[in-house]
Amino acid sequence: MSTRDELRAHLLATRLAGTVRTSREDSLRSYRLFAARDPRALIGIDPRRPWEQRDLLALMADRCGVSADPRHTSGPDVIDPERTLAALDAFAERVGGAARRGAPVLFGTGHPRRLLGFYAALAYALSARGCEVLTPAQGRCVDILTRFGLRTYRLDYVRGVALVREPAAERPGGEPGVHSHSPLPVRVALDAAAQCGGPLPELVVGDHGWVCGAGQLGFEAIGLADTDDPAPFVGEAEGNVAVTVPVDDGARSDHYGPLTRYVLKRVCLSQ
Repeated sequence: MSTRDELRAHLLATRLAGTVRTSREDSLRSYRLFAARDPRALIGIDPRRPWEQRDLLALMADRCGVSADPRHTSGPDVIDPERTLAALDAFAERVGGAARRGAPVLFGTGHPRRLLGFYAALAYALSARGCEVLTPAQGRCVDILTRFGLRTYRLDYVRGVALVREPAAERPGGEPGVHSHSPLPVRVALDAAAQCGGPLPELVVGDHGWVCGAGQLGFEAIGLADTDDPAPFVGEAEGNVAVTVPVDDGARSDHYGPLTRYVLKRVCLSQ
């Protein structure tokens, strides 16, 4: 499943695009929080201009294909598969550029249960091409404010992809990492890479705080985002994030495999 038509059909069949699982209510709530500059919605982006909810709705309609009608307030949200495919092509160009340069790359995810496999396959392919897949600050503790209060997590790498774990999660084959949108882990990783003399990544690939936090610091950053995550799209619109691919980020992990194969085939890398 690596042609454009096959991938479009897959996106629609698995609801990665088309009518997605993300609700309109969740998306609008995120837009309100972002407009209020709530850190839970900014996830590392520091907007240069005010973004009202109507501005965000217009942006997300343009970048994702959600309804631009503010009177549409409930039900499932929508992602235009053509926008997903176009963004995947741009995403692949950045991956291909890193491969041609042999550039050091950093991968990270806040959705390890869903997206780890997508990034890990890209990390393997780039490593095989000679790119250094960076793992700075492995084992470092990161204090992240959550809805349950301040929690301490441990930065870890699985198959070349950064994530955060509960400190006690040491059992091999145990939980794959926790869900986090925080930009603090990527800041810790990048600071550690700089402190030890590099190399620094020429490309950061990830989602949520990983792509937003890195992009805000001036690194080339690309990744995936759902309709209830306006921050990466704002970062892209303001020039801090290089590419944001609109896609449902809560599907089964195996549903993202065809996206990986499409990207790798497009840039002549093997999985």
